[in-house]
Amino acid sequence: MLGFCSWIPTQGTAVTNQTAIVPPQDLAQQVSAALREDIGTGDVTAKLVPAGQQARGHVITREAAVLCGQPWVAETFRQLAPSIELAWLVAEGAHVAPGDTLLRFSGPARPLLTGERTALNFLQLLSATATAASHYAQAVAGTGCIVLDTRKTIPGLRTAQKYAVRVGGAGNHRIGLYDMVLIKENHIIATGSIGAAIAAARTSAPHVRVETEVENLDELEQAFAARPDIVLLDNFSTDDLRRAVQRNRELGAPVKLEASGNASLQTLRAIAETGVDYVSVGAITKHVQAVDLSMRLQFV
Repeated sequence: MLGFCSWIPTQGTAVTNQTAIVPPQDLAQQVSAALREDIGTGDVTAKLVPAGQQARGHVITREAAVLCGQPWVAETFRQLAPSIELAWLVAEGAHVAPGDTLLRFSGPARPLLTGERTALNFLQLLSATATAASHYAQAVAGTGCIVLDTRKTIPGLRTAQKYAVRVGGAGNHRIGLYDMVLIKENHIIATGSIGAAIAAARTSAPHVRVETEVENLDELEQAFAARPDIVLLDNFSTDDLRRAVQRNRELGAPVKLEASGNASLQTLRAIAETGVDYVSVGAITKHVQAVDLSMRLQFV
């Protein structure tokens, strides 16, 4: 357990209050692992700079983005040299434009040079994830539907990307295999039916929510009878999504409905307008392209 719970908000829940988004408890471990990977037995290039040399500089963005990752940058330099001073010019979660200065810093030159790539790697990746999340969240604005991420994350950085998704304005699905039951085809085959799988889940994991995948409207009726918390509508057409929403309403909306499969920025709004509660999109964390940032240094 990493002290970072899944977060599927209810319809209408605001996700733009950055003060409510807490970095994960394993942040320091993520940073230390990244530094060990990069530094190894020592930064042999930084030793070219005199030990007492001081430096200052700034970080700029070359493209529009949602800024995310400040806690990882701070932790990187804290672990290398606590005397390094950072002054952020924009807030976590802010929309930035090409040419904007994001950060000014000063301190001993050697650790600044050593930490440059690790700090920027975190900032570029998490800003890219938050930016993607923002695009998807904006695509469904006003529909009442909430976009969720998935477990398709960079190994070792799941909680970091999940944090970035929320900073960007979307929501988290389950964090891992421990905080929600998600019943899929193989689980149903192994237990014999959708109803049997849901009943087994309620017994084996009564402390977490239960979600089941269905592939057609007949399976949806089986799910309704077994009363999971959420039903995942896998690769449903928009017409069948509407039928599923209508049927759920006829029954008094006993479950939340999540659409999944083939969702893109081009198709997302049409899916959301069917009335489903959630749309899960793996591309938010899986298909990110690092934001183009530059760190410029001056020796003083």
